Amino acid sequence: MATRSQLLRRDQILAALVEIRQNIVVEASGLSDEEQEQVFLGIWSIRHLLAHLTGWDHTNLDAVKSVLDERVPAFYQHRDGDWQTYNAILVKKYGKDSFKELIASVKTSHKKLIEFLQTIPPENFNKDFGVRFRGYKVTIQRLLAADARDEQVHYRQIADFFKDSN
Repeated sequence: MATRSQLLRRDQILAALVEIRQNIVVEASGLSDEEQEQVFLGIWSIRHLLAHLTGWDHTNLDAVKSVLDERVPAFYQHRDGDWQTYNAILVKKYGKDSFKELIASVKTSHKKLIEFLQTIPPENFNKDFGVRFRGYKVTIQRLLAADARDEQVHYRQIADFFKDSN
């Protein structure tokens, strides 16, 4: 049975993920056609970033299922500097020709992730299932915290770049 603090922590994690994704979608949706194509993050435009986020939603869904099954998430086999290789795979796989399709995709994939996470008992979020990667304890909470930090960084990058370009 989950404690009140475990339930609160799970709900806080999920609310933070939902809020930051909504912020990103709102910011991206307000960009002109020209801004949607503008490279602002290394070699990425907002289109690439949205494909990246969609890919990580699918990745995190699989990763959480792996942790629950006491297995190391498959994405760790692609670990390199700043996840460059894996991110490139995700951008290629989840990129869409239409910006409208990209926005729909990034909303749908996130909704699917959040809905699955809501089915997990709160006490399992920080449970040690014995999953380790190079000595690092992998938990659902740690996976989601990394995702939230990444999305916060991307949101600031989007907001800062397009604020400065106007």
